[in-house]
Amino acid sequence: MLIASHSISQQIQELALQAGLTLAGAGSGTDFTGAPTTKLQLKSAIGTTYSVETSESLSAEIERHTPLGDELKTYLQVLAKRMQTARPDVFLTLHGLPLSMQQFSWPYHHSTSGADSFILHGIAQLAEPGSPLHAKVAASLTVTFAEVLPALEQPYAEGVTFNAIRKTLDLGQLELLKSGNRQPVPVSTRYYSFRQQRFIFSETDDSKRKEFVRTKVFWTGARLGEGKASWIADPYDAQYLDCSIEDLQKIGRELAGEGWLTLDSSEEYATVSAKLSGQADHFVKQMESALALLKPRFNEEMRAGHTNM
Repeated sequence: MLIASHSISQQIQELALQAGLTLAGAGSGTDFTGAPTTKLQLKSAIGTTYSVETSESLSAEIERHTPLGDELKTYLQVLAKRMQTARPDVFLTLHGLPLSMQQFSWPYHHSTSGADSFILHGIAQLAEPGSPLHAKVAASLTVTFAEVLPALEQPYAEGVTFNAIRKTLDLGQLELLKSGNRQPVPVSTRYYSFRQQRFIFSETDDSKRKEFVRTKVFWTGARLGEGKASWIADPYDAQYLDCSIEDLQKIGRELAGEGWLTLDSSEEYATVSAKLSGQADHFVKQMESALALLKPRFNEEMRAGHTNM
């Protein structure tokens, strides 16, 4: 159980240790408004690292709202599973673009442009080795949508933010460039069903999910992961694809039966097969086709960026 008087750094370290993670580094910073933040670099048993940054005031919020502590624990448990892979920072789009989510300035802050929204800056980097292509993003979260989230901190808003970025790319409303201004990513109630009380980013069927899992295992396992396991039961992916973790595991079993991958005993992690590795040209061409589609479909008004965000 969390001790309320502990700092947020102590609380995260305690819960991370319970999840099997250790501390690789710690520091302090400030958010966009100058308020103090805690920065922690967490490390998994296989050596992968991941940065977590929260407001120092989050500990007081957890004391006032105890469910936040439970959700923080769940976030770190999920993160620990993702960090059993070589690239816990990489997330795939439905069109086959592997994205490394980098340098996000948590937490969200009020827009300085006068808009009634919260803003988060970060970078979605194409994860193809050696590629300079990236999108500097300004995720814009509406006030109404903010009320749906437990908090605007990384452990509570990271999943929907990353999924909104993926969805914006799916819609052709982001461009990956060698350089450029920040591009807007709407994080709004268009992705939330108040009737069903859940997030909905994409409508997918088994065929699309199967290709997604196959492509993900190639990129995060073979191409970027040096043959290490890929986590196919990621809740972020389940939310993005509008399916359950069990659906993803079922697809994993089907792909294993077809010789594309090998599952571990938990059916959550998959390693690439020679058959799948042999499809490298297909997946690279798929990525190149997705990149080619972005530029002509891109809204020219967005190309200039929103530097006042």
